[in-house]
Amino acid sequence: MSQPLRSATEDRAPASVGEQFARALAAKDRAALSALLTDPVDFQALTPRKHWQATRPGQVVEDVILGKWFDAGDDIEAVLALRNSSLPGRERVSYQLRVRNADGLHVVEQQVYYNAEGGRISWLRVLCSGYQPVPG
Repeated sequence: MSQPLRSATEDRAPASVGEQFARALAAKDRAALSALLTDPVDFQALTPRKHWQATRPGQVVEDVILGKWFDAGDDIEAVLALRNSSLPGRERVSYQLRVRNADGLHVVEQQVYYNAEGGRISWLRVLCSGYQPVPG
């Protein structure tokens, strides 16, 4: 069952920085994503075909996340799953997104490990499943 994107005004517990990141990504909200990252940020990611690195919020958001991974042709329709957890000294958020593009309907899952300082992410590692086609 998919989870709709929630508005910031709904009554609920404050979202973790990781959940804020996942929801900003799902909304393709460039300003919110950038605001969640320190400058500089220690960013690395692994997708099925490439290892990514960046140090500036603009690079992370414009050149990687919304420039390559989820570009203008990718419609993120829903957050299918969203889970937060903590480790000693590190936070984790995982999420699944339903994405539609010219190639059809897909599910994309990402595992994100991060450290936050003052409500902003300073260290970020992302592992991505890639676009998995939904049959039918």
